[in-house]
Amino acid sequence: MDKPKQGFAGLWNISFGFFGIQIGFALQNANMSRIFQSLGEDIEKLPGLWVAAPLTGLLVQPVIGHMSDRTWLGRLGRRRPYFLAGAILAAIALFIMPESPAIWFAAMMLWILDASLNISMEPFRAFVGDMLRRDQHSAGYAVQTAFIGAGAVVGSLFPTLMEALGVANVAPPGQIPDTVRYAFWFGGGALFLSVLWTVVTTSEYDPATMARFEAEARAQEAPAMRALASHSYAGGLAWIAAGIATTLIQIEFALLREVLLLGALLIGYGLASLLAIALARAGNAQNMLSSIVGDFAGMPPLMKRLALVQFFSWSALFIMWINTTPIVAQYHFGATDAASATYQQAANWVGELFAIYNAVAAVAALTLLPWLAKRIGQARTHIAGLVCGAIGYGSFFVLRDPTQLIASEIFIGIFWASVLAMPYAMLASSLPQAKLGIYMGLFNVFVVIPQLLVATVMGSIMQAFFPGEPIYTMAFAAATLLIAALAMLRVVPLTAAARPVEA
Repeated sequence: MDKPKQGFAGLWNISFGFFGIQIGFALQNANMSRIFQSLGEDIEKLPGLWVAAPLTGLLVQPVIGHMSDRTWLGRLGRRRPYFLAGAILAAIALFIMPESPAIWFAAMMLWILDASLNISMEPFRAFVGDMLRRDQHSAGYAVQTAFIGAGAVVGSLFPTLMEALGVANVAPPGQIPDTVRYAFWFGGGALFLSVLWTVVTTSEYDPATMARFEAEARAQEAPAMRALASHSYAGGLAWIAAGIATTLIQIEFALLREVLLLGALLIGYGLASLLAIALARAGNAQNMLSSIVGDFAGMPPLMKRLALVQFFSWSALFIMWINTTPIVAQYHFGATDAASATYQQAANWVGELFAIYNAVAAVAALTLLPWLAKRIGQARTHIAGLVCGAIGYGSFFVLRDPTQLIASEIFIGIFWASVLAMPYAMLASSLPQAKLGIYMGLFNVFVVIPQLLVATVMGSIMQAFFPGEPIYTMAFAAATLLIAALAMLRVVPLTAAARPVEA
């Protein structure tokens, strides 16, 4: 017996919480560079301050995925406790962020905000797979993407709306404009209420009902653990060696200090791998570390190939979120002083541009992408989306009139819709039901690792090759998307061999 088919109301309720979560992410993505620069930070140091976002995702998402697979809190359910807890913490962080008195405080609040958003967001990906039949996965992730786009439009436009209502968009040096403060406060309330809507209007399958979907996962768990136990310690030692080498390179060439964090993470992962293998060999298969590392080692082939595509795709996205404000301010408005009215005008225009690409994504997710997927398949549709993103980023070199950037954002919006919907729709239909949480969490590691690399390495690259010229980061972003499109060619045969899923 299959799960009941969800109607439009069911699809709406399952994903509505993502509307508020994305308001929070949109405010973060469009305004954190602005906040840091308003508090006096140099442009080359922005990637290092942004390191909080990918690092918290790297640490939080696999853990929350693992825990949510094993949670049941009565009427509150399996995934919804994490929705609610993350929403409460994120709302508090959004209320406090614009009151930051200094850069260090804003950076600390970014850690808290991003961790909280990840606590809510990660289980939402698995929630779609929990609640929907396989033939509705594409529709479920399309609706989720539409809410992501709609929430991002609201979050991105709110500072501009505040300015239109007469709220001050300029503040004295070292202070944050009122438009940004009010936007963050609104975002905190909207995030909490939208997540609460999903918590109240949905009812998860209880453990007894879900048990019939879990036999496949239980059959795979022991082989995955045996595979981990058979692994050599050489892999963990190699990660440690890479971390030591990265640290020595930072010291030798006096790179930015953020590179030391990258080295520490490589060493940390190597040590975790060694410990997980040792525990698995000792027969301890119940601990979280061995379970996560074992599932990571036992990823299905489709997931591994999609993970490579995600790596390059999200490298480009993180470059855009960090650098669009300083790029548009410098090259399209002629402003580099973050305290100037022209810079703040440019920052508001970036918010509008971000709203445009998210609005395009919301429409494309419900219209263009399903239409294409039915005709050429999900994998080829995603290739087209990646190429659109490369065109959008590359056009920043050609277009100098700020209004012409709307065309760039249309292409980026199609790419954004595709990266949010197509990989997850392909993946959800190929994963064991009881392990959706951990696998979605591990899959999202390949969303945050490229962001972490950008945050730790991009500052040194900018400083060495094009100091004060952030527009060249867009060339890097366009190139990585073309590489991602080529990597998707390896995914096409696997999706063609899989059972067809309605788009």
